[in-house]
Amino acid sequence: MKKLFLILMLLPLGINAQEKPKKNAKTKFIVVGNCDACQKRIEKAALSVKGVKMAKWDIPSNVISIIYDQRKAHIDSIHKSISAIGHDTEKSISPLAVYNALPLCCQYIRKE
Repeated sequence: MKKLFLILMLLPLGINAQEKPKKNAKTKFIVVGNCDACQKRIEKAALSVKGVKMAKWDIPSNVISIIYDQRKAHIDSIHKSISAIGHDTEKSISPLAVYNALPLCCQYIRKE
């Protein structure tokens, strides 16, 4: 009987345990672009989100690596910040008018 009581008391602890937001969370995702000018623009947009500590975009792979504080920044806000300057991400598409305002060297082939 004591064992059953103990099991029933500990069960809710496992169910309600939530992962704490990480101070130095790492993530990677696709951001479409072409050149060094794109790289500067994309990294600057990511770093403009409060809580983003590091942003490095790789030109050939179009992958951005980010370290951010999950307590201050949400991954969706990073996607939106980057798409707001003209570059599509996995989760957010840039407005057509903003994309069209990019320099010609930065205009990439968009997915429909």
